[in-house]
Amino acid sequence: MKQPLRRRVAVVGATGVAGQQFLVSLDRHPWFEVVALAASERSAGRPYLDAITDAGGHQSWACQEPLPAAFAGMPVVEATALDLSGIDLLFSAVESAAARKLEERYAPHVPVVSTSSAFRYEDDVPILVPGVNLEHAILVKRQQRERGWKGFVAPIPNCTTTGLAVALAPLARAFGLRSVIVTSLQALSGAGRSPGVHSLDILDNVIPFIPKEEEKVQRETSKILGGLEGDRIVPLELPVSAHCNRVNVRDGHMECVSAGLGRAASLQEVDGALRGFGREFTDLGLPSAPPELIHVTSDPYRPQPRMDRALNDGMTTVIGRLREDPVLPNGIRLVLLSHNTKMGAAKGACLVAEYLVQSGLA
Repeated sequence: MKQPLRRRVAVVGATGVAGQQFLVSLDRHPWFEVVALAASERSAGRPYLDAITDAGGHQSWACQEPLPAAFAGMPVVEATALDLSGIDLLFSAVESAAARKLEERYAPHVPVVSTSSAFRYEDDVPILVPGVNLEHAILVKRQQRERGWKGFVAPIPNCTTTGLAVALAPLARAFGLRSVIVTSLQALSGAGRSPGVHSLDILDNVIPFIPKEEEKVQRETSKILGGLEGDRIVPLELPVSAHCNRVNVRDGHMECVSAGLGRAASLQEVDGALRGFGREFTDLGLPSAPPELIHVTSDPYRPQPRMDRALNDGMTTVIGRLREDPVLPNGIRLVLLSHNTKMGAAKGACLVAEYLVQSGLA
């Protein structure tokens, strides 16, 4: 595959947890050169390392990987003052409330790949999952045409939705889907520094509520698995019942899924559909793509976050405990594990951007 010209990229929200994950994912990237870091007014005007260091010398670096040296001395600019003239593509890692105004400021000028929900539910905006629904990416042309933008907004889904969509896509294609019940056991890193998961809240505990999470999973899954008809997405008519919980795990969202298939299928057929999924995508040779989108394990005690989340640098969804479901018609059960800060966040967004560049859309 011919390597495209390097793109000059900016990371907005660079000092936050999601922004830090982008810096790790973009360090020495063969296609993308980070030329600008932006954040709130509170962080602006200082070198990056100073911006994440408090008065007591504590560095608010949340990734397990060290801060890449290339970014430590880069100046942080205020997000609303970011000069877009030397930027080819922008990664937005901003909370949704602020993301709407900022992304509306950027998208008329440059492509924006976002982790926020600000634009996810717009009719002309795809929610992109690598290997699952990248045919929806063509909708960015509609954005440009109807909104008069030179760029566009291309969000990835909520991190809980990502693993679920990867697991359900091969089942939907091979057998059809009638219904889904999912119970999530979500890692702490998915909350960033949310006050809802203070250390004393989560010790010896499970938090059985994550604001807006269940609604996002239900709505986004149907849109992602929907079909493209002309220049619009027709969501899959799929009832999704979600129970979302925060658990005392650092990284890796586990989900227990029961799915009613559109037709009867043996466990062997289901296993084959899962194992064979995504080969056309992984064969594209994109820099951040894993060798397999799904890994199926026959060990009844797997997947486990501590043991399996790092498979292929967190870009492979691990599925185990495949068995029949006696309650749902044509029902099957499985357990999946998806790395919420890798495939479900920054590195997944980088992979989406790589596809957009390779396909000529960005």
